[in-house]
Amino acid sequence: MSNPRAEVNAPVSLTLPDGSVRTFEGPVTGVELAGDIGPGLAKAALAWKVDGEVWDLTRAATKNCAVSIITMKDEEEALDLIRHDAAHLMAMAVQDLFPGTQVTIGPNIEDGFFYDFARNEPFHLEDLEKIEKKMAELVDANHPTHREVWKRKDAIKHFKDMGETYKAEIIADLPGDEDISLYFHGPWHDLCRGPHLTSLGKIGKAFKLTKLAGAYWRGDSKNAQLQRIYGTAWRDPKELKAYLLRIEEAEKRDHRKLGKEMDLFHFQEEAQGMVFWHAKGWSIYRELENYVRRKITREGYEEVKTPQLLDRKLWEKSGHWDKYQEHMFMSEADEKTLAFKPMNCPCHVQIFNQGLKSYRDLPLRMAEFGSCHRYEPSGALHGLMRVRGFVQDDAHIFCRENQIADETAGICALLKEMYAELGFDEVSVMFSDRPEMRAGDDATWDRAEAALKDAVDKVGLEYSPNPGDGAFYGPKLDFVLKDAIGREWQCGTFQVDFIVPERLGAKYVAEDGTKHTPVMLHRAILGSFERFIGVLTEHYAGKVPMWLAPVQAVVTTITSEADGYAREVYEQLRAKGLRVELDIRNEKINYKVREHSLAKVPALYVVGERESEEKTVSIRRLGEKGQKVVSLDQAIGDLVLEATPPDLK
Repeated sequence: MSNPRAEVNAPVSLTLPDGSVRTFEGPVTGVELAGDIGPGLAKAALAWKVDGEVWDLTRAATKNCAVSIITMKDEEEALDLIRHDAAHLMAMAVQDLFPGTQVTIGPNIEDGFFYDFARNEPFHLEDLEKIEKKMAELVDANHPTHREVWKRKDAIKHFKDMGETYKAEIIADLPGDEDISLYFHGPWHDLCRGPHLTSLGKIGKAFKLTKLAGAYWRGDSKNAQLQRIYGTAWRDPKELKAYLLRIEEAEKRDHRKLGKEMDLFHFQEEAQGMVFWHAKGWSIYRELENYVRRKITREGYEEVKTPQLLDRKLWEKSGHWDKYQEHMFMSEADEKTLAFKPMNCPCHVQIFNQGLKSYRDLPLRMAEFGSCHRYEPSGALHGLMRVRGFVQDDAHIFCRENQIADETAGICALLKEMYAELGFDEVSVMFSDRPEMRAGDDATWDRAEAALKDAVDKVGLEYSPNPGDGAFYGPKLDFVLKDAIGREWQCGTFQVDFIVPERLGAKYVAEDGTKHTPVMLHRAILGSFERFIGVLTEHYAGKVPMWLAPVQAVVTTITSEADGYAREVYEQLRAKGLRVELDIRNEKINYKVREHSLAKVPALYVVGERESEEKTVSIRRLGEKGQKVVSLDQAIGDLVLEATPPDLK
């Protein structure tokens, strides 16, 4: 094994973030640099960044470079380090408590970490508490951490001799022939590329093991089944507590749970990833669709409808067959291979290509509530959030290159307006440029990326870079909504495409009489209706705005003597086009209130003998204590106003 500190005697100059330079006689570690700067930083240091790469503090720089010291104030880097160490800490605790358990893979994930274990006996939920206790003991023991670089063959033999067959297999399958790094926390060690903190005590105790799950070795169902333990770790107990409260709130808002309570939809094995919309869920869907339709009609969009099943030849021409085939469902008919469309863009080009188009016809805005199908692995399916069959509020604008900026401005304004009306005031934007797998040459991508950047700059749109995540045919903007409990959801998208219209032969006649290829702008505002309804449901915890509520009010009785008046109130509300139900069951009023509250009905119109005599109603609002008594005319008028969609007020 080699010494991580190379024997190099030349002076090393380190440039700090403030531009100052510190020079050392030879190789220098992060520990030495932090100590040279001051004792406070030496104590706070977690790792250091060398020419943009995060290193262990004990790793030595052997040449001139730009550096910075990472402390708890550097949130992203600090959390990555803590969670990486916490994964190792959990594996140490598991192997200490359950001898014979093999460790396999244990990465960081969003908000936490997991480790997959090979063990004959199953873990139980009560084991998590034992493992957490052992983890805390190991933190107190504060074992030092160090990195060693081994020859591959030595590492393979070492882990095989330990009985860690999975780890030996990982090493044997690593590409190339480079040496590998191992990290030691006291005597315990694991294959790892790092970086790590200098000791286990640096992790702290702001961690929690959250759940158990099954997993297959290397994600393949043909391989051995493993046991996965998930955990979360934070910089301090306050952050951990806030996270656990957020998770608790998220569980209450889970759209799958609320969908069942509100009788909105269900899924079943016979149609994996496909939604069975119930009447109440479909009511929300239709209201949302009608809202979008009114909005885009005012913006000059023409609505079209295109086939779902198309010959592979079209997908080969468009480029989807090469770049997207793994996500497409296939069918065979008439000795032809057909594919269910995963997106609508090639179909819209076919409509554009019917008849000769002039520059005067542009921009041509074409919209479709397009039914699409995409193959998602069964393990990735997640309620409405990840499905195989969905409908997009999709549109494509065919325009000249000098119209991109104006169209971008119009689309951005429309998205902002609609998101605000739907209750999302915090919207961020990501700019994604060319991906590794793409169609078209670099010159075309240069034009497309420059055109989109120029457009967003003219609009004054602030965005964050998201390198390499563009569509295979062009750069894009992704619009990310923040919900009521701070989670982010990517919904809208806007893409500039110079490639697909060229491949599919789209042309228009320019002012000089020559034919040109139009630019195609792809845009979706909600994204898929299925996913957006899931997001809406969780954002509002099921208490969607009155205009979207599947049942806007329930008229119910205190005594059977008021049944006749309840029917009268019900009929008058229905006559105004309101979605109402009548509940005159022989049940106690408190039972009815609880039942309709669970179903998230926004208003109960309660009537008894007194209300019947005075032509009033007692109104109970969801989530509010008490009730108010108003005249029937006022109750109807107020509900009609509240139930009016925001774009019609």
